[in-house]
Formats: sequence, C-alpha cells, structure tokens
Amino acid sequence: MADAKKGEQGEGKGRRCGVIAIIGAPNAGKSTLVNGLVGAKVTIISRKVQTTRVQIRGIAMQGTSQLVLIDTPGIFAPKRRLDKAMVASAWSGASDADQVLVLVDAAKGIDDDVEQLVKKLSGQAKKPILVMNKVDRVEDKGRLFSMVEQLTAMLPFERVFMIAALTGDGVAELKKYLAERVPEGPWLYPEDELSDIPVRQLAAEVTREKIYNYLHDELPYQMTVETESWKTLRDKSVRVEQVIFVERDSQKSIVLGKGGQTIKKISQASRTELTEIVGAPVHLFLFVKVRENWGQDPERYREMGLEFPKD
Repeated sequence: MADAKKGEQGEGKGRRCGVIAIIGAPNAGKSTLVNGLVGAKVTIISRKVQTTRVQIRGIAMQGTSQLVLIDTPGIFAPKRRLDKAMVASAWSGASDADQVLVLVDAAKGIDDDVEQLVKKLSGQAKKPILVMNKVDRVEDKGRLFSMVEQLTAMLPFERVFMIAALTGDGVAELKKYLAERVPEGPWLYPEDELSDIPVRQLAAEVTREKIYNYLHDELPYQMTVETESWKTLRDKSVRVEQVIFVERDSQKSIVLGKGGQTIKKISQASRTELTEIVGAPVHLFLFVKVRENWGQDPERYREMGLEFPKD
C-alpha cells in the first residue's frame, strides 16, 4: 500500500514540492500561520510563549504545488535543558528546508531574540523570506517600514511580506508565492493529508493546549501530556487515556481544581476537539501524575520527539 501511495505521489507533470521552515521568536505567530496556510488546525495555539516544542509538519496544497510547512519551536536564548532541545530542533528544521520564512511579530518589534536569529542566518547560500506578522496591530506604518529597513540591512531577504496571520490578511499572497517558488518534483505526501504528526501525539498536543487555555497564569511552563492508550472500540468510538505530568503536588492540585472541576473542563474541551478531528465519538480519560524533574528525563524527550541535550 505504501508503494502504491508513493507511486501515485510521484506521477503527474508540473508538480512541485518543497519543505518550508517557519522560524521566529516565541509567540511570533508561527503556529497560527501554519494553520492558516494549511487551511485547518494542525498545530496548537496558545498565548503562552514557547508552546510549540517539536517540529510539526503541516501540508498545504496550492494548485499542483505541495508545501510541507515546518512549525518550529520559538528561537530564544535557552537556559534550561528543555529550552536547549527546543532551540536545537528549530535550527535543525531550518537547515533541512528548501526555504526559510523568518516570522517577526511587528507589534512587539525587534528585540534581542529577533536580532540574534537574523544574524545567525547571515552567510547562508539561500536567502530567507521575511514575513512581518500582526501588522494590523501597528498603527504607525512608518515604524513598520523602519523595522523592515533595519532587518534588511542586517540580512538581505529574498522577499518581504506583510501579513496578519490571525485574520488571514496577506496569507493567500504568501502561499501563492511559495507555491510558485518550491522546486519541481513529486509530492512527499498524499494530497488529502494535512499533517505528518501521529494522531496519538496530536491528541496529547490538543489536551496540552486546553490546559494552557484554562491555566495560563497558574501552571508553570514545565508540564507535558502523553497519550498512553488509544483504542478503537467495536462501535467505532475511540477510548483515549492520557497522563498529564507535573513536577510537584501543588501543580497537581492546580490541574485538578476544586472538586475536580478544572480537569473536567479541560477534558470536555479536549474531547470535543478530538471528536471533530477523529470524526467519531471520543471517550477521554485524563490522569495527573507527579514526576519530579521530568525535564531531566531522556524518556520524556523521546516521547516529545526531541533530542535529549547532553549538557
């Protein structure tokens, strides 16, 4: 079956396909842009910074072109072991791509993270594309063009786009341009596939997003979700068991909430979205476990698809 799919993808004249890495500082809007280009939700979105931890590939079609979009973790100055693993993952995605989009939060402006990112890209053979996001939040357009001048003076970009990923403004033009620029060649995925993320991992990401939505300020960054069991039942419904790992008992109490009310809300929101994704009823069971210093456990990194930093 796999060979048949591969052959089908390789057929057809005029096909194009390219891997495009989207890099930027935390909360620049990378996940929102990937979802906008794909036309469906394939990666989680949260106002909490550094939400994306691993490379997630979204697959977008434009005419006969297939765009394999890598939503990378935000690039920032790493301090903890998990930070280092995430930043390494982001740079790995950029080095392997046919095209790199540098996404900048125009509303926030140019900070140290953006400057360091742009400087590190200098000297590469292929020019990246600069994408200024959230331009609708910048009233002073003179300030916007001043930022572009500052960035292009640091690094010559192939092209500059002004977009608002959340509303979709400018996204179609960016997608059209990318589709015209990717190399000729066979598609890497079936045209009806939206992402390469395994459904078990996607389910864990959905639940993690809901936790951030309900506990944005209360819960520390060091929290993870793992799907331990996924079973399709006779009636075609799906039974899913997930574990939420926290580092202290006090964090466990926060996730559970008074009388278990918070965990019930998280479960209901996650179950509703998973039902839409799977297209069948989902029976979701969440468990909260304390695992001290899970951020130092290589097994947890493997579960997230990250390399465990040695230092």
